[in-house]
Amino acid sequence: MTLTRKGSRPITVGGVEYRWAIRPKPTYSQGLGATMTYAIELAERPGPVLVVDTGRPRPDNWLDQTTEPVTPAEVADGIRAALARGFDFT
Repeated sequence: MTLTRKGSRPITVGGVEYRWAIRPKPTYSQGLGATMTYAIELAERPGPVLVVDTGRPRPDNWLDQTTEPVTPAEVADGIRAALARGFDFT
């Protein structure tokens, strides 16, 4: 699985370029308040995709649960945490 270029955002962490994306529309369970996820992969050599669970609902959930959007700083922290735990993007 690779991310589409359309809708993905670039981010650089530790001198390495990545792309990340959030699903454009919620899944049915996310609409009902299930946690939001986002995906990250290397920008130059797409390969394994890291899926990060935010632990909070999407801002566009159908139940009007309050939440916060995903920020680039949060994505960078997720990449660093995954690398520290041994995730290999190659």
